[in-house]
Amino acid sequence: MTNDPIVNQVKIYDTANHALLQTLPTGGAGGVGGNARGVRQYRGELFAAVNNGSNTVAIYSRQGNGLKFDKLVATTSAPISIDFGNGHMYVAGETTVDSFGLRGNSVEGMDGTTVLELAGGGTPAAGSTAQVGVISDRQLLVTIKTDPIPGTVDVVTLHDGAITGATPTAVSAPAGSLTPFGFSIYPDGTAVITLAHSNQDGLFRNGSFTDVIGAGQVADCWATRVGKYVFTANTGSKTLSRLVGTGENIFVDALIAATVTTGGSPSDVDAARGVLGVIDNGAGNSHLSLFTYNRFGELTTSGSAIDLGVKTANGVAIIPPVDQDER
Repeated sequence: MTNDPIVNQVKIYDTANHALLQTLPTGGAGGVGGNARGVRQYRGELFAAVNNGSNTVAIYSRQGNGLKFDKLVATTSAPISIDFGNGHMYVAGETTVDSFGLRGNSVEGMDGTTVLELAGGGTPAAGSTAQVGVISDRQLLVTIKTDPIPGTVDVVTLHDGAITGATPTAVSAPAGSLTPFGFSIYPDGTAVITLAHSNQDGLFRNGSFTDVIGAGQVADCWATRVGKYVFTANTGSKTLSRLVGTGENIFVDALIAATVTTGGSPSDVDAARGVLGVIDNGAGNSHLSLFTYNRFGELTTSGSAIDLGVKTANGVAIIPPVDQDER
């Protein structure tokens, strides 16, 4: 996503040969920042992108090796982050989180919403919401940044996939930590959450943090999971780390699994079907670096980084062949 604050667009590339396949308008204004998953794909069939400056989300459907614009859906606050699951699309905004039902490959109307809650009370300030993610058929997580205090993980209740409207359970990040940001979720509902401004990672399970470790890198912000491995994009160190989470602990499997060599700072990461992509921003330009990975989570650079031709790209989604999404 170009994230242009006036005319937002999405760019679609072939991950094999790096060719630009399409540039499509989102029908709105970008401008989101300090977030994860501003774009998201679902089963290789749907793709969504936030128009933060227009309070809408652009929806696209798969058409061959490209995308076709379908519609815009309005959100109850400026959209920040997207996830899919439970037959729904979920959108975390500046102060709220909304649910939208899915019918086939189409996003339908909003069927639930609730106001985000800070640990200690109150609603998030502008720029605080980081990411939304599905942990089960009954719950979502939303991470909220509140520096200089630790931050909040909201646990949002679902019923039949829809947000119930109940006030979220607001869980404080651990004492001494800062900035719950990006996260990845295992099938059992355990989440590995980056604690970006304290250079830590936390394990979140059953509504609480069960482990916190030092990341060993600076400003680990974004995360994506491939099987048992969680990769974090470390914006300060300009690296990727590989972690493994269990029911009780997190382990650093590779402190530096790969390095972003463009000179920019990583700003989002995604992976699917043997391909991992990292967006970076810096020196007035944005790039997309692609890597392949094997069953041991070992990363290999795939060609040269792609110059995206914009300054503030935000969000990357690897779209697999239909019905071959490994998440």
